[in-house]
Amino acid sequence: MKCSVSDGLRVRWGLFSLFFLLVLFFLVTGCSVTTPDSGLEKAYPVIPTPQQAVYSEEELFFDSFMLDAGGFQKEGAQLEAFFQQQNLTPSNGGMKIELRQKEGVANGNKEGYELTIDERVRITAATSQGAFYGIQTLKQLFRSKQGKGVLPQIAITDWPAFAVRGFMHDTGRNFQSLDLLKEQLELMALYKYNVFHWHLTDNPGWRLESKRYPELQSPEATSRKKGKFYSHEDFKEVLAYCKARHITVIPELDIPGHTEAFRKAFGFENMTHPRVKPVLLDLFAELMSLADPEEMPFVHIGTDEVKMGKEQVAEDVILDIMNLIKDDGREVVVWKQGITIPRDSTSISQLWASHPPREGHRFIDSRSNYVNHLDPFAGMSRLYFQQPCRQPVGDEVALGGILCAWPDNAIGPERDVLKQNPVYPSMLFYADAIWKGRQEDKPEFWAQLPNPSTPEFASFEAFEEKVLVHRDHFFKDKEFPYIKQTGTRWKVIGPFDHGGDVQGYFPVEEIIDEEYTVDRETYRWKDSIVGATIHLKHFFGFPALTEKKEGTYYAYTNVYAPEDRVQDFWIGFQGWSRSGRRGGPTPDLGQWHTTNPKVWVNGKEIEPPVWKQPNLGADTGEIPFVDEDYFYREPTKVPLKKGWNTVLLKIPHGGTSWKWMFTCIPVSVDGENVKEVTDLQFNTRLKPTKTDKQTDGSK
Repeated sequence: MKCSVSDGLRVRWGLFSLFFLLVLFFLVTGCSVTTPDSGLEKAYPVIPTPQQAVYSEEELFFDSFMLDAGGFQKEGAQLEAFFQQQNLTPSNGGMKIELRQKEGVANGNKEGYELTIDERVRITAATSQGAFYGIQTLKQLFRSKQGKGVLPQIAITDWPAFAVRGFMHDTGRNFQSLDLLKEQLELMALYKYNVFHWHLTDNPGWRLESKRYPELQSPEATSRKKGKFYSHEDFKEVLAYCKARHITVIPELDIPGHTEAFRKAFGFENMTHPRVKPVLLDLFAELMSLADPEEMPFVHIGTDEVKMGKEQVAEDVILDIMNLIKDDGREVVVWKQGITIPRDSTSISQLWASHPPREGHRFIDSRSNYVNHLDPFAGMSRLYFQQPCRQPVGDEVALGGILCAWPDNAIGPERDVLKQNPVYPSMLFYADAIWKGRQEDKPEFWAQLPNPSTPEFASFEAFEEKVLVHRDHFFKDKEFPYIKQTGTRWKVIGPFDHGGDVQGYFPVEEIIDEEYTVDRETYRWKDSIVGATIHLKHFFGFPALTEKKEGTYYAYTNVYAPEDRVQDFWIGFQGWSRSGRRGGPTPDLGQWHTTNPKVWVNGKEIEPPVWKQPNLGADTGEIPFVDEDYFYREPTKVPLKKGWNTVLLKIPHGGTSWKWMFTCIPVSVDGENVKEVTDLQFNTRLKPTKTDKQTDGSK
């Protein structure tokens, strides 16, 4: 039954009146209103950030519920199942939940919703999608305390800035089981993604069953995970799973590039073989036979990276495939940069790298957001500050964006795709940008966090706090390699000219001083460098600390420990892109990286890991990663003394190295769960004193 006030349903009507006056104000005026100082907002954060939200200071406690689903019976059944999973039972006397259909709510957006929690819960939406997203927000707000359900009293009016909010997985290169896909789809739904871009074919394998051409799944055609593919029944199961969560599947059969498996299956030496076009037309027709245009309105045909002569095709091959898809009542999606067909006037371009939209064509933005290139820390700054479509909101041309995971390298155990790529942290940071929108693009922060004195830094730090709450609440025992990094401070100095000798010695290694003069050039420390990972020069050319091609940097900080201890640290100097590009050979035993970086704590050198795969060459994409990155290997053990500990890093760059960067942060690791070490503090004074403990640094 519904709890009484004495049981914990606490409503103070004086505060409530003020609360709903505020709600009425922002609903009438359309202003974006939040209550950033509310303790409940910190305890019950919503990701992505709602367009409008007002938190009360009260909570609603209940031990049963009474649901009136109105016209949203399917969504109501999902919500009822959720509460029953939380050990809450339906009851006529329980807390009332109402789902109501109403036109014109939430800025008139068909995916928008209004959610009000006071003495009851009300979700109002014009469509089932809107009702579903209101329920996802409700699920994020729900807590269980002492056997009761708890919700904050709140009023939200919310809608997406962009119509397409997607996530892409490359299962052509690395097959993933249905269970693993469903896990990610469930979390996509929770964070209001509405598109699953399913890259089904690539050089290592054609992963969608063809009943007409079973040779596509033969061992001879498949170079990785032989025998692993999705049957027609599997495909339909994923479509149904997505449909129940208002996720549209965009399947991709990538042609004519990335077709090694296709050519092997039929013995085609090149894509100019006369049978190529009829076979491809059959395969796209077979794909479209699995779902009608309403359920599967888009088909992606790739057309990117046609690098070899054997992959070239005549223009009419692509045009005939496009016409086949359009004649079946569906939209065609192609990569940009990709093959451009002058007679094609209707396709949707999916942008990658830094390629601009094609004039007159609708587009989906996937530029600079490939998870396989992102490190778990600085990469999140890029996703947070990058403006999707380079405009505040979407329109009929700028449809939205898709976050992409392209782990080109062979994967070992299938969950390594999540361990070795920051998929889940990326999903949260990108969700905020693609749903909430960004008023400005901030490329100056794509590779580095803003200065701590800026409003941009305050905004990132506030969102980071939300992410940490979600990590601990929704990602227990899942791969989520992100901890608070905004309290980590550094000084850096350089780059010193090492003249091509990455082992070159500079006086910073002998004594820490305010400045140094080397070869008649004076070097001074640069302060206010923040973050767990620092890109000194970004490998894609995004703004960073230097434009020089080589040299030696040093980074310095102090860490305060309340007692002597051996502390786990994440330390690394080369964030390997999981994309078939290792950026040069891996380090040999005794090296942190081939450029010979160093780490000293209190003047004592910290030894690198004992690598499991030392000195691998650059072209070793068929050998899975095992311990190359700090976030999926055992942490480094660092002895700390009670009081202040000096940390000095040497970061040379040159030779075959691709990335000029470092990572260094204390961490607590328990299985897949990672957390901050809250009793350590950072301070960048060159000569810290005892009185610095509480004056310059944060936990």
